[in-house]
Amino acid sequence: MGLAGAIALRDGASVLPRGFWAALSVWLEKPQVVNKRLSGSPGDWEQGREEERQVIAGVGAIPPLTMLEAVWSDFSGMIAQEDCEMPAFIKELGKENQPETDALSLNAVLRTLFPKSHPHCSTAPRKEMVIKDTFNGTVTFLPLEENDEGKYQVKKCNIYQIRLRHTKDDEWSMSILTSSPENWVTDGIVYPKRTWLGKELLSKLAKWSTEEKQSEFKSTLSLISVAKYSRVYQALKKKYKEMVKVWPEVTDPEKFVYEDVAIATYLLILWEEERAEKGLSKKQSFVDLGCGNGLLVHILSNEGYPGRGIDVRRRKIWNMYGPQTHLEECAIRPDDSYLFPNVDWLIGNHSDELTPWIPVIAARSSYSCCYFVLPCCFFDFHGKYNRRQSQKTQYREYLDFVTEVGLECGFRVEEDCLRIPSTKRVCLIGKSRTYPPLQEDRIDKQRTQYINNRQSYTGVTSDKTVGSNQCDNHHVVNCVVDQAVELECAANKTKTDGDRVWLSGFQPREKVEQVRNCAALPRDFVDDVVLTVASLLLKATQEKPWDHTLDIRLNTWNKGESLSLREVAEHLDKETLKRLKNEYGGLQTLLRNNHQVFEVLNGRVHIRDWREEKALKRTKPEVKRGFSAEAFKTRLCWFFTHHPDGCSLTSESCPYAHGTEELRQSQIMKKKNLCIARLKQGSTEK
Repeated sequence: MGLAGAIALRDGASVLPRGFWAALSVWLEKPQVVNKRLSGSPGDWEQGREEERQVIAGVGAIPPLTMLEAVWSDFSGMIAQEDCEMPAFIKELGKENQPETDALSLNAVLRTLFPKSHPHCSTAPRKEMVIKDTFNGTVTFLPLEENDEGKYQVKKCNIYQIRLRHTKDDEWSMSILTSSPENWVTDGIVYPKRTWLGKELLSKLAKWSTEEKQSEFKSTLSLISVAKYSRVYQALKKKYKEMVKVWPEVTDPEKFVYEDVAIATYLLILWEEERAEKGLSKKQSFVDLGCGNGLLVHILSNEGYPGRGIDVRRRKIWNMYGPQTHLEECAIRPDDSYLFPNVDWLIGNHSDELTPWIPVIAARSSYSCCYFVLPCCFFDFHGKYNRRQSQKTQYREYLDFVTEVGLECGFRVEEDCLRIPSTKRVCLIGKSRTYPPLQEDRIDKQRTQYINNRQSYTGVTSDKTVGSNQCDNHHVVNCVVDQAVELECAANKTKTDGDRVWLSGFQPREKVEQVRNCAALPRDFVDDVVLTVASLLLKATQEKPWDHTLDIRLNTWNKGESLSLREVAEHLDKETLKRLKNEYGGLQTLLRNNHQVFEVLNGRVHIRDWREEKALKRTKPEVKRGFSAEAFKTRLCWFFTHHPDGCSLTSESCPYAHGTEELRQSQIMKKKNLCIARLKQGSTEK
């Protein structure tokens, strides 16, 4: 037996031991692999479902045995033997300080774990039995293996136990016990290193245990089969991984490709289960409103689902998908001309201004139309969403608002958490109604009244800067009334004068999105500001009294002094400041964009010393700093050209080019040229 780690806790808020069990629930539901908690029979195990039973310590179960009961029966018999080779904490299960009036009961859970893909290791599902002893404050994890007879039994390695002990007053102790080092085999997927358990996991559990605030969201993938999701996701990820190599957009290809693969996987499983539930054979049709780069539409279409995507702005990548992916450059606005009566599902994937309208559009399109939205930026029916409750996070409050819209529209709204690399990963689904079809007129009046009440409650204001909402996924939807673009939308050419406008105060966004993060400022203007600020910092060093006690060798390269952002701003002219004020983040954003020259920390501006960057990389290799091989020498070195002492690094070690003769073509340009060549080749073949 080994002690992986222990930590002392102080429970000033009296949340223990309740918080401990809440934290363990998080670990049970969200380990490094995903599982789903459901009760079931042995037949459920191939679907990745859990089974939970109450068992009696030291007593075998009475037939007929489920898989869990059979495993427990063999296990309890094994640990009752005197020559049992299991760790000491296993033999103590259910026996310490148990009240005489209570049966020696434990709760056992059988889980199927679905590892993430790994090129060098097996990713076959693994099974484990988890034993929860509530009275003694322990949770024990027992890996299972299949024997030659096809039965599961407990392995003698990789066993660990998490325990909570009350020491005195408000002091507690949490620890993790494991099998001995020789009986611990790490595979890096399901079984981590013992040091990781004792440091990373233990610290997380301690934090979760003493938090008074409970999770605001449901477990990940709570509405679908996780086993199916795991299989389909791995297949789609392999199928569409080449998209990462030819991604022509400026956005991060890995994030966007794999995120859309995950969303597509979720929808495929959701729709498959809907067909089974309703006895349908035909695949569902869909429209993705605000489809952005169109990859989600491309994947769903490739998997045999008829649909199309609509967005106000055409993307470069649209040309790469082929004729089977239907994408339309068209503006969407909330009125009767933008309904989809023959569509099964409407999708809003980070749909910004359209998000609260999608349940309304779905409800008014047809009684059978369903919707899926993944809210991100916070918008009401007419503009920015205004908070009302300080007790909730802004994200939780906005999710509740979009849920309320769905309920007012007559939907039964379900919520789930997706498995995507995003902080905004909660989706809302409306796939059934709360009223019969004959009551449609009455419910529609209710929708109209609700929308009007929202308008009068919050007031409609013109806000051209709605794009300032922070978004961690840039599938930007621009709800713009543009007559020229509108004519291009074939689906809405039948618009008549009698079409009802749902909200007269709806404030559209301009078709051409304004870039206001200083990236669109003229290069000459940016260069002048950079040179001015750098000169200020260097001059501050010259004005500082000389300290002769310092080693003169440390002062051969002038790294300048630091100045606060306010001090820097005071030295800039009014016209420059006025121009920067129109950008999000202003001066600070511009300086941070010029990462090569400046470092902005805690409101102070420093000239970046790349010698320190190199030293940090040597001492802390786990810190991701510096340039990748692809970006090396693709830009000129500012210090080589402008700094009075030149660059602090030699040409060989500097990631930037010391002169035009060292410049290399960037990989981005190579990708763009490759995409253009492939597109031309495809056009020639056609």
